[in-house]
Amino acid sequence: MSQRAVPGVRAQKPRRFVPRFHWELLVCGLAGHELVALDAARVDDPVIARDEGGTRWHRCLRCDSWLPLALPADPARDVPPGRDEIELPLRGRPLRDKIVLRLIAVNRAAHFIGLALLALAILLFSANRADLRDTVLRVTGDITGESANGGAGARNGITHRLDELFSLRSSRLHLFAAIASVYALVEGVEAIGLWYGKRWAEYLTLIVTASLLPVEVYELSEHATPFKVLAFLINLAVVVYLLYAKRLFGLRGGAAADEALKEQDVGWPALEASTP
Repeated sequence: MSQRAVPGVRAQKPRRFVPRFHWELLVCGLAGHELVALDAARVDDPVIARDEGGTRWHRCLRCDSWLPLALPADPARDVPPGRDEIELPLRGRPLRDKIVLRLIAVNRAAHFIGLALLALAILLFSANRADLRDTVLRVTGDITGESANGGAGARNGITHRLDELFSLRSSRLHLFAAIASVYALVEGVEAIGLWYGKRWAEYLTLIVTASLLPVEVYELSEHATPFKVLAFLINLAVVVYLLYAKRLFGLRGGAAADEALKEQDVGWPALEASTP
């Protein structure tokens, strides 16, 4: 079907080939729109709402959508709250950063739980291995067909590996548990700091994650698995995001440039600039 030119309307080519992802629409789709003046008899601020022909067009203060609703039949107030009384929702870069940082925080919280459980398991194993050794070796031998007492033919078998594990000194097991506990504590601190958007948590996460990348590369070179590859890609993406998007260590203007860009997306000046 051919398109006809409409007088006064001019088509404009998009400024970017890949459409921009709107975090505001994602949050509004999950949490609902941020509307004001729902209970006001009249509207005196065209930035937040407008009355036209018995219909009130409410503007979402997060995603800029305009929603038509009927005028309130029993208004609770004469006019909407003043701008100084309205708490504006996050939008633009601040909203994106909050979502991404909280996703990283959830990932770090999962690491915290896994490492804490590992440390606990090591301590329980160290305290009860004398009671577990014979039972575990016997059951493993019955399942694999290997001798529970080892032997020349079982030097590389599962039973032999388990026997070596049970032979570890308690001091070494306690060291492993302490290392796992320290890493769990660091991951927990990262998760809490990132959830609340703390700048120091971004630095801590970047340093810890970047320091582990060489170890992950070595592990992949020795034996690559889908889980190891996925974990490496996630950690690499975290490092790139923190360096590039969050401008850590002064990259791309540092914290000052980051704050200046955020100011373009928050506050009433940003809403006024995008008001039709």
